[in-house]
Amino acid sequence: MSGRIPRRTFLGLTGGAGLLLAAGLAGPRLLGAGAQGTGELLRSGVPLPKPFRVPLPIPPVLRPLRTADADHYTITQREATAEILPGIRTPIWGYDGTFPGPTIESRRDRTAVVHHRNELPVPTVVHLHGGRTPADSDGYPTDLVLPVSGWDGGHPAHGMHDARARIAHGSRDYVFPLRQRAATLWYHDHRMDFTGPAVYRGLAGFHLVRDDEEEALGLPAGDRELPLMIADRAFDEHGAFSYPSIDRTLRTVPGVEAEYVEGVFGDVILVNGAPWPVHEVAAARYRLRILNASNARRYDLALEPPPAGGGGLVQIGSDQGLLDAPRSHDHLPIGPAERYDVIVDFGRYPVGTRVTLVNRLGSGSTAQVMRFVVARHAPDESRIPPRLGDIAPLTRSQATTTREFSFRAGRVHGRAGWVIGGEPFAPDRMAARPRLGDVEVWRFVADLHHPVHLHLVGFHILSRGGGPPGPFDAGVKDTVDLGPGQAVEVITRFDGYPGRYVFHCHNAEHEDMAMMANFEVT
Repeated sequence: MSGRIPRRTFLGLTGGAGLLLAAGLAGPRLLGAGAQGTGELLRSGVPLPKPFRVPLPIPPVLRPLRTADADHYTITQREATAEILPGIRTPIWGYDGTFPGPTIESRRDRTAVVHHRNELPVPTVVHLHGGRTPADSDGYPTDLVLPVSGWDGGHPAHGMHDARARIAHGSRDYVFPLRQRAATLWYHDHRMDFTGPAVYRGLAGFHLVRDDEEEALGLPAGDRELPLMIADRAFDEHGAFSYPSIDRTLRTVPGVEAEYVEGVFGDVILVNGAPWPVHEVAAARYRLRILNASNARRYDLALEPPPAGGGGLVQIGSDQGLLDAPRSHDHLPIGPAERYDVIVDFGRYPVGTRVTLVNRLGSGSTAQVMRFVVARHAPDESRIPPRLGDIAPLTRSQATTTREFSFRAGRVHGRAGWVIGGEPFAPDRMAARPRLGDVEVWRFVADLHHPVHLHLVGFHILSRGGGPPGPFDAGVKDTVDLGPGQAVEVITRFDGYPGRYVFHCHNAEHEDMAMMANFEVT
């Protein structure tokens, strides 16, 4: 999978629709999908509510059951119903029966042990996205937790057998040492071939890591720190989540209907599980922990109206924690699974102002995300210091190896799908074997939009499109959003833990249709 592709050859492939058509995909539609990502819109079958009527929910923080040797939690994955659209009950799959799941808050270097009990009708896998996690708790896609009600073995994972899979019956303890900087992480289902529909039904939640370094900065805290999980969904005529799975039971046949192989877009924008919510704020600074938990949709977020003088979105952190220094933006493009830590000073607006978080890549119902109402004056002792965190630099001279991986459409077991380096995912195929402690440069090349995520490690972006990193590439990342025909180089040190891990496209439909590969830290 790590074979090199000359840039002129690959860009020649992306210059037309031939490769896509050969894979059975609608090339012109894909190439014309625009910057909102690679996907097809799924429209709801119920009337949609007016925006800015539902208050912003804040997911509850889960309390540990005991804290002697580590922080121990229990989460039950189960079916439930939720009032997402006003007056309509929607069946969900939820962590503790809620969407999003409860938030876990941890301290740096303090182990969290999360006992997950699976009361759903299908197997599950839990991945702590952005966590530096030992391989046996990382959520490898075949490390299934079978339902407590039993399982007949139904799904053969595209006919593959994984001799190394760790199968648990009914429940599993996931151990997260959290030897990492403070950051906005999230946990979600990662079951082989069925990640997309499982997350779509509700299996996602925040896991925040805190530390002394961050808390000493004086950033907004308490009720002025808002986790914002942004996700698009569509609803059927009965108010259930509408998702075009081939097998709606999610038991046997993976994948989606042919029209949606490139990705699923919904026409309702949810924030913390509420459609276009509204939130009252004081005329003060607020910290927004923004997560794009959509399957395929990209956003370009902006404030409307912008504050006088611009620069209303002050980025203080990226996927893996604080930046070295704050950066002011007028807008923030964000691909699936990316996170931004942002300060917005609502004190720059007159009391009574309605400030809308808009999506510059959307249209119609997807052009708006949520609204803030500046309701009152209030004292504000928070600050944005000019220096945030210390980030150890990595340079090309430290790298022992450079590898290249192409992300493109392909054939997967006779069907349209997505491949890395020309190969679909297989548990026994290794794309790379970095040595523990080594620094490597990985170069990703895309045909279309592909948000690429590496498990275990964070990385720095070295280059984008043959030039320097872009204005939104600062800090330590674990997911990088590639545009059509684009090449991005990242550099990382493979430290932490040995073992088998995956990297993949975080367009969930691409991931489920084989756009994933293994690396093993030796």
